[in-house]
Amino acid sequence: MQRDNAMDRNDAAVLNSDINAAEGPLAETIFSRLLTQIYNGQLAAGTELKEAALAEDYGVSRGPVREAIRRLQGFQLVTREPYQRARVVELTPDFIRQLFEVRMALEGMACNLAAQRMSDDELRRIGEELDAARARSLAANAAAGAPAEEKAFDFHESIMRGCGNERIVEMLCGDMYHLLRIYRRRSGALPERQGQPAQEHWQILRALQARDGLLAESLMRAHIGRANELLLHAQSATAGQRSNES
Repeated sequence: MQRDNAMDRNDAAVLNSDINAAEGPLAETIFSRLLTQIYNGQLAAGTELKEAALAEDYGVSRGPVREAIRRLQGFQLVTREPYQRARVVELTPDFIRQLFEVRMALEGMACNLAAQRMSDDELRRIGEELDAARARSLAANAAAGAPAEEKAFDFHESIMRGCGNERIVEMLCGDMYHLLRIYRRRSGALPERQGQPAQEHWQILRALQARDGLLAESLMRAHIGRANELLLHAQSATAGQRSNES
């Protein structure tokens, strides 16, 4: 009898291990899908994430959904107030201001350091990537009704990783990366910014290639500042419109 009970416990342990192992890849898949939906706006700011509904949509138990939402919280893409359900983070004016201040300080400094520390080959590869990104953009615009391609090259990340300061890399390319990417994506999608980010990226790259750290830092700060100002203006206009409609 004791032997049977021991076997039952072993079987249960193996079963739980198999479930946990299965939920790991499931949670990763669900996390990736939710992340994409947040990026492209399908899950708008403030949207409530209901575990039961999501589990039913994906045909899984709540476990992997809960783990995926917990990961999104870790990246600050989802907020959860006490006794409330999780919601997609909202970029309020104060939230945007704080992100802007972080970016201005850290990305500006990273540019200055990158001008001193990145190799000629690294800077050449960034130029090639910018050319390739421009070609992809032109091809997408030429194809009527073609879906927008997921961004394949991140100019900002390339500079951060090349600045030679691991603390800056950890802060901007680690936990905050997805949040900052959403911030940049929304500012870059504004009609007033169409085509401007790419031109400004080239100006920053030329300053890096000239090894002019102060100019590169100044250009990056101006680049971030313009995007921030337009995003805040757009949010203010949207809030005013909603107020008038109500």
